[in-house]
Amino acid sequence: MDYQAIIESLFRGLIGERFIVFALAAIGLNLHFGYTGLLNFGQAVFMAAGAYGLAMTVVTIGPAVNRNTGLNMSESTLFWVGIFMAVVVFPLVLALLMGIPTLRLRADYLAIVTIAVAEIFRLIARSPSLDKWTGSSDGLTGFTSTFYDLSPFTTTDRYFFNLFTGNQFFLVLVGWSILALGTLLCWLMIKSPWGRVLKAIREDEDAARSLGKNAYSYKMQALILGGMFGAVGGMVRAVGFSVAQPDNFITDVTFFVYVALILGGAGKVFGPLVGAALLYAVLDSSDTILRQLVANDYIPESIMSGTQVGQVRFMLVGLGLILLAAFRPQGIFGNKEEMALDDR
Repeated sequence: MDYQAIIESLFRGLIGERFIVFALAAIGLNLHFGYTGLLNFGQAVFMAAGAYGLAMTVVTIGPAVNRNTGLNMSESTLFWVGIFMAVVVFPLVLALLMGIPTLRLRADYLAIVTIAVAEIFRLIARSPSLDKWTGSSDGLTGFTSTFYDLSPFTTTDRYFFNLFTGNQFFLVLVGWSILALGTLLCWLMIKSPWGRVLKAIREDEDAARSLGKNAYSYKMQALILGGMFGAVGGMVRAVGFSVAQPDNFITDVTFFVYVALILGGAGKVFGPLVGAALLYAVLDSSDTILRQLVANDYIPESIMSGTQVGQVRFMLVGLGLILLAAFRPQGIFGNKEEMALDDR
């Protein structure tokens, strides 16, 4: 057994790129579900908006604007404009499109609309007719050079106990900085009077309305802000993969974000971070452990082959979720009260 490989995979899951991506997305979903009681089943679409907002601005929309207007924005300028488009414009438009027709209705209407919009966005991005804008099913590449040009690390060397290459380590450092700032902002918002109104809406929307609070406006604000957190997570994922590809944001992605949130505890500031870290530590380390057990014949081929490891590790996560639901449904740090929704 290669115990070093097991430990490395464990720590990559705890602190690596996927942890950062899904922790950011889970913070946004926590604003939706944990604090406001919004059933958003399409957080993946906000993540896709972040990825495509950056990629399209740098690769397709920006060059088209340069050609048609005579502007001569450089790739580095387009990159920073793309960040604004990814974090603000794209998620804002999506939140308004989803929230305006649904937030005055029951909670389940938002759930239906969000999961539908997520799938519609993915299918539109895959459409061959929009290939020159979205790259169709192949996605868009060539938008990360400005980011990695800022890296002080050598691409061929490995850093932090040989866990990451130079580009990976730079992305992880930037991602952790963004995650720390996002967690602080979330904590400040929830501790403010605005955050207390969100909790009041979650507990009893009618009572909040009776106190003169515009519940529709507050829910829209929460939907927009939570979507922006998800967009940042999607943007980090696209930069890490160096591609914005529609099948990276399938419906399963939202499921994993929910798993991270519920595992850590909904309605808690640090719940999404702990949940995402534990989820990917288990997924990554269990994959390495199972593959080594199969390779060293500790697990016979008749029971499990190397090609079945990927499915078995998800079965283990599912078993863990069943036990969590049975013995601690509020998550590791959550309270049962935080899981109660006013779905009127």
